[in-house]
Amino acid sequence: MKFINVISRSLSRIVFLSLIIFIALFARLNAQSNQKLDEQIFSAIKKSTEFFAEKVSTNGGYLSHYLPDLSRRWGEMEAYPTMIWVQDPGTVSMGNTFLDVYEATNDEYYYEQAEKAAKALVWGQLACGGWSYIIDFGGEKSLKKWYATYGKNAWRLEEFQHYYGNATFDDETTDGAAFFLLRFYLTKMDPAFKEPLDKTINFILKSQYPSGGWPQRYPLMHDFNKSGHPDYTSFYTFNDNVVWENVEFLIVCYATLGENKFLEPIRRGMYFYMLTQGAPPQAGWGQQYTLDLQLAGARTYEPASYDPQYTAKHIELLIKFYKITGDKRFIAHIPDALNWLSSIKITNPKLPEGVYVFPKFVEPGTNKVLYTHREGSNVDCGHYYYDHDSSMPVIHYRNYREINLAQVEEEYQNVMKEDSAKVTEASPLKPGEVIEKSPLERFHKILEYCEVPSLADENAIVSNRTLVEKIITSLDPEGRWLVKHEYTSNPYVGAPANCDDVHTKKYSTTYVGDQYDTSPFPDKSNQEYISTEAYSRNVHILLDYLKSIKK
Repeated sequence: MKFINVISRSLSRIVFLSLIIFIALFARLNAQSNQKLDEQIFSAIKKSTEFFAEKVSTNGGYLSHYLPDLSRRWGEMEAYPTMIWVQDPGTVSMGNTFLDVYEATNDEYYYEQAEKAAKALVWGQLACGGWSYIIDFGGEKSLKKWYATYGKNAWRLEEFQHYYGNATFDDETTDGAAFFLLRFYLTKMDPAFKEPLDKTINFILKSQYPSGGWPQRYPLMHDFNKSGHPDYTSFYTFNDNVVWENVEFLIVCYATLGENKFLEPIRRGMYFYMLTQGAPPQAGWGQQYTLDLQLAGARTYEPASYDPQYTAKHIELLIKFYKITGDKRFIAHIPDALNWLSSIKITNPKLPEGVYVFPKFVEPGTNKVLYTHREGSNVDCGHYYYDHDSSMPVIHYRNYREINLAQVEEEYQNVMKEDSAKVTEASPLKPGEVIEKSPLERFHKILEYCEVPSLADENAIVSNRTLVEKIITSLDPEGRWLVKHEYTSNPYVGAPANCDDVHTKKYSTTYVGDQYDTSPFPDKSNQEYISTEAYSRNVHILLDYLKSIKK
């Protein structure tokens, strides 16, 4: 029996030692596998970046997508080879991606590519200090020709039908460039970029109205009356989060550059949200307001109306403003806004619990849904209009949106439970707070603090090993991640000599009109494209995976 116990103990030791050896061997093999994958990730990022930098870039700048042979290229619309796009996806998003890789790797090559993007933006910075959508290295004559041809004939993209020559906050164009320029400057404090940064800061400060809001474009112009509609670009603008993007930028400037001159414009911008809230029972917000604070329309398919989607965003922003300032006036009328949203919500059993459908445009006074339509075939032989008829609405601008109302209500209930004395503890505007982090670390910290759920990236993809390996293997020998189903457009072929039928319904529910319409539309064919958006998305998935395995 004693002999058997000895044997048993010996076998146990052997099993135990074998297990230890197996675990160590597995860990070693796993580490080697991870190391090999690390190398593949770095190689894929470098190869794809070199392709864009050496084969695709125009003077350091980028568009959104290109045909593989580079014979045609697009930003939001088809562009000349001399052009780059400021708004995302384009030069700003590529520059930020390069900086993300630089921060993750300390490889100077990526800083150099970010610097080229910054220099391209500085080259295209307007005298006023802001940016328009497009930078054309062919000069203003080339740019005006594009607006008079491609731009003028884009039926649904009315913002390109007229050459203003000024800067725009639309689509986060100037704000996106300003954020990137600030981030790039803070990375190494290169004095060469301080002057253009100061120039854009002064532009954003100067373009703010005394009431706290901002126009869509600046310097103010009023010379494009579309189909009898007033030029809306001088109106107070919430569309594309113009006011919030400017307020957020000034908050980040205050936290990183430390100048008190930002404080008063920040507060004015936040108070503007209270100034523009509708009275009960329609205690919501619209996308634009006239200078006497009346709801206003914009493009001819955007009527003067209340907007539930922006109302939900503004509730979240008012909660954020309360946390920044401790001023309870910001949250005092949130219940009114929630009551209005609840009164017009539409239940859809296919949506998750708490998510409801809301009309995009709600008529002031009646709460009726306004539907946008069009008839005709192109910009010269067609027009947009809106009414209460739900049949045949336009499809390029959705008449209904989904809102997670339960999440918004929960955010409000949670902030009401917080200790009011502690609500501002993390505020970047808190008096006397000493922040020991570097300016670049503060930049990232404040951006993270300023996030609100409804403005988060809805298309974020969770990284995993299988996806990473698929991305690496899908990179072609030239360093391209080719994708399908991008937006394409009809080539510019001039304007129609005459209009056959201005009331045809043939193009009422299509993305694009006839052959004269240069607006973009989804390409459903198997045509492949080079995509800056695909590059940035894949690079971020690869970087996220590296971070996850190093935790």
